[in-house]
Amino acid sequence: MRSVSSRPFSIRPIYVLHTVCLSYAGALWILSIMSGMPDTPRVPPGVDPSKPSPARIYDYVLGGTYNFPVDREAAERIRAQSPDLTDAAWVNRAFHQRAARWMAARGIRQFIDIGSGLPTQSNTHGVVQRVIPDARVVYVDNDPMVGAYASEFLAADGTTAVITADLREPDSVLDAPELHALIDAGQPVGLLMTAVLHFVADDADPWGLAAQYADALAPGSYLALSHITHEGLPPRLVEAGVQVYQQSSGVYPRSREQIARFFAGLELEPPYPDAEPAVTHIGLWGAEAPELADSDGSHWWYGGVARRP
Repeated sequence: MRSVSSRPFSIRPIYVLHTVCLSYAGALWILSIMSGMPDTPRVPPGVDPSKPSPARIYDYVLGGTYNFPVDREAAERIRAQSPDLTDAAWVNRAFHQRAARWMAARGIRQFIDIGSGLPTQSNTHGVVQRVIPDARVVYVDNDPMVGAYASEFLAADGTTAVITADLREPDSVLDAPELHALIDAGQPVGLLMTAVLHFVADDADPWGLAAQYADALAPGSYLALSHITHEGLPPRLVEAGVQVYQQSSGVYPRSREQIARFFAGLELEPPYPDAEPAVTHIGLWGAEAPELADSDGSHWWYGGVARRP
């Protein structure tokens, strides 16, 4: 599926950062256990604390506090089938950050982050504004919890905004006044759709949705996308995930071939130096030393970055 670099093993800064992130998340989780369950946040209007939410489960696994007991219980049901849950979550978060930074380094000054989730360490604007200080970011999520706590992670200088909308209704996103206030449709955009399209069922045509968003972007824009797979994972783990998310939006793990279809009509970028353009396990994307990046948690995912010609 991929060629492995022949360069000698070495500890690169990117892997040190990944290890620090994992250690930080692990420390938060251990502290929460030692002190009892984490503090429960207030319940904003429109939020049902009796049903698990993808955004809140992800927040909990990353060590956040914007979650309820039902979300923690759901996450622990998945963790019971695999100790790699936290690694998998941070692998995806790190891919998201690397892809956003990579786009900014190539001159992309505006970003749309669909399925952004709850406030966490190094949000998209925090990453890209280190490269381009006035970069603009619009966050999109259908969980009202995200909108309720948006003020805790938005930039104070007006370069960020949050839209509460469902990605399955592209017009509600693409026609939103908040988006048009920050995003110049005539200029390239970095579109981030990480860990979100696996919550869209086949009958809602996730491939058509991805294409509709990509087609709305100016030439020279980029799409970064990650997606849960079932290939190579224990069936009991896949089934546990499916059962957990049946209580909310549902989850639909897909094959590498199915995930590659999201990039139809776009120009895939090589995932790491000397590699061919490809969809790959996302821990490898942006890796200088693929041998070190190919963790078990990375194997939960496929994804890539592609350019709109």
